[in-house]
Amino acid sequence: MRGVSGRATVGKPMNILITGAGSGLGRGLALALAGGDRHVFATDTNATTAEETSAAVKAAGNSASAHHLDVTREEHSRRFMADIRDGPVDVLVNNAGVQQVAPLEEFPQEQWDHVVDVCLRGTCVMTRAVLPGMRQNGFGRIVNIGSIHSLVASPFKTAYVAAKHALLGFSKAVALETADVDITINTICPAYIRTPLVEEQIAGQAKAHGMSEDDVIAKIMLLPMPKRAFITIEEVSAVVEFLISPAARNITGQTITIDGGWTAR
Repeated sequence: MRGVSGRATVGKPMNILITGAGSGLGRGLALALAGGDRHVFATDTNATTAEETSAAVKAAGNSASAHHLDVTREEHSRRFMADIRDGPVDVLVNNAGVQQVAPLEEFPQEQWDHVVDVCLRGTCVMTRAVLPGMRQNGFGRIVNIGSIHSLVASPFKTAYVAAKHALLGFSKAVALETADVDITINTICPAYIRTPLVEEQIAGQAKAHGMSEDDVIAKIMLLPMPKRAFITIEEVSAVVEFLISPAARNITGQTITIDGGWTAR
């Protein structure tokens, strides 16, 4: 049985699919969520980094496999689901994301579209791919990795801010559509985590604002946070762990913010 136990059938692993698992937060989540009777599907557009993540999980004595997956391409999601037909997805972590920093007038439209495709359309593609199996098994947990920019805006990030805001509405709508079965969908919104994606943002914002990278960190990234500290991967993984636990079976369509007090102002 699946449902109130918050896990897969006894004797079978809980299968956790993480997109964008090749580096940064995705790799950290793969390492943190692995263990016990769990299997991690580490997916990424970069097959090499996905393999590196899978190898790191296995080196820790846990179960994982690597998969090349572009979340914006439905043929990729269909191929992936066909490849794992004997191991249904119990948990989907929609983590894949990209960033581009530029004033709107200088923002290449194709890059604007790409950010939205990965951050929003990709979440839709993967959620739609796993829902039939979750419904069939009577259990599913979907966790979207949003951002502080799901709640507030920053200049020069129109595509990212638009996509991350849209995730909240997407999650609420899917929560209502899946309320008849033990499936939940929620969005975690962390402030800045010191990942490669944020490192790129630091350089991009330094150029856009005409300031040093140290000033970007102090005056743009950490200044709005009363606690003045980057969010850690461990903090995010702890929230994911809770959301996929039995205790969270009635938490769905919600936004969980980890922002050091940013939005309390």
